[in-house]
Amino acid sequence: MGQEISSSRFSDEDFRRFGERLVAETALLAQWLEAGRLDGVEPMAGAELEAWLVDDHGRPAPRNGPFLEALGDPMVVPELATFNVELNTPPHRLAEGCFEALHADLDTRWQRSQSMAAGLGLQMVMIGILPTVRKEDLCLANISAMQRYRALNEQVLRMRGGKPLELDIRAAEHLRTRHHDVMLESATTSFQIHLKIGAELAGRAYNLSKMISAPMVAVSANSPWLFGRDLWDETRVPLFEQAVAVGASDYSRRVTFGIRYTYHSIFEVFAANRDRYPVLLPQLMEEPNERLAHMRLHNGTIWRWNRPLVGFDDEGRPHIRIEHRVVPAGPTTRDLVANAALYFGLLHALLEEEPEAEARLPFEACRDNFYRAARLGLDAELTWFDGQRGSAAALCRERLLPQARRGLLRLGIPAAEADHWLEPIAGRIEKHQTGARWQRRWVEAHGRDFEGLVLAYRDHQDSGEPVHRWII
Repeated sequence: MGQEISSSRFSDEDFRRFGERLVAETALLAQWLEAGRLDGVEPMAGAELEAWLVDDHGRPAPRNGPFLEALGDPMVVPELATFNVELNTPPHRLAEGCFEALHADLDTRWQRSQSMAAGLGLQMVMIGILPTVRKEDLCLANISAMQRYRALNEQVLRMRGGKPLELDIRAAEHLRTRHHDVMLESATTSFQIHLKIGAELAGRAYNLSKMISAPMVAVSANSPWLFGRDLWDETRVPLFEQAVAVGASDYSRRVTFGIRYTYHSIFEVFAANRDRYPVLLPQLMEEPNERLAHMRLHNGTIWRWNRPLVGFDDEGRPHIRIEHRVVPAGPTTRDLVANAALYFGLLHALLEEEPEAEARLPFEACRDNFYRAARLGLDAELTWFDGQRGSAAALCRERLLPQARRGLLRLGIPAAEADHWLEPIAGRIEKHQTGARWQRRWVEAHGRDFEGLVLAYRDHQDSGEPVHRWII
């Protein structure tokens, strides 16, 4: 959940003092990692779901203030725009029953939120990019009432010297436009999967999460439309990367796939955050260095597609989490938990079965895979270990799904539970139908009636049936 700050106005002295605290806290993390102080007894799973509030016509409804006040759930919080909210789950131990528990938490919170929204004359939709969102919806009049977001907008524009953001996405159709604030980011909603893992494994888990990103986005793509244009299967990827761009180099982009794997330790990522990324939000806090408050706030303004985080448990023990950010929101809660099962199972299998994965899949190929999968979904041609090539659909069907199943079994997930949660993934591959493909097929059948598309999508979503069973 996004950390709030107390002011959006900062002085040069604020930046200087914040930088000093960032350096000190990052050095403390290095000491903890060297001394083995971070908790890593058992892997834990959690998730965040970003969602849209819409009106009866399926258009964005900027009313998250009254909605959140009426709901009164601390696990449901504002997002950047007043037509977005974020639903959070508590952590679950990765063991038998964890996916049922994760689904129960997520679905119960979703249904309760749906009911509250309906009482306010609103609907809720989980979808990567809402097809009805217009450029004029993405304006500062619709920014949420948090200092963090206003400060983010001011600092991004400051770092750009006041120049507008440039959006340029090429696909079957071409979208090019300018925007004068960071509200483009609010058009991108995701399902963020969290894994708490031992620090000694975190570097490899981070690398493997990057490798997994291409198949994950291929099987989950749900964002083909933006401002009436047919673009990437997961247009959320280029949109988010361009929405908060503050520099042209790989070292300065705030949303990034990265430039390499870690070599020795997960600490390399935190060191890169300290050294390569200018501070955006220099909010000074009266916290001891041991809370790593300034380092954590700074890391929260660098949106790597796979992002290492430091958290603290209820007893104050620090730990490492990997936040896997490539998966879009929707189409249903069952689809989302299926995506999580694929990620956790595949990551655990690769940790056990592929000790030389980094040598067998060069980083450049891993990165190219990700952007091809975001563009073309299941049809993307991917490079896998030892130069093997094939479609994302074939790779998942023939190799990765069986591997993910083995990983889940090794985690102690019973075979029936593993099969139940991987079945929606297998169904999408067999029917070649992700959320993105269903949306395109609906438009092929009905034309570019985006209000009708959203209403039909929402009806299917409300049925709870996973997307591979949806009909046009």
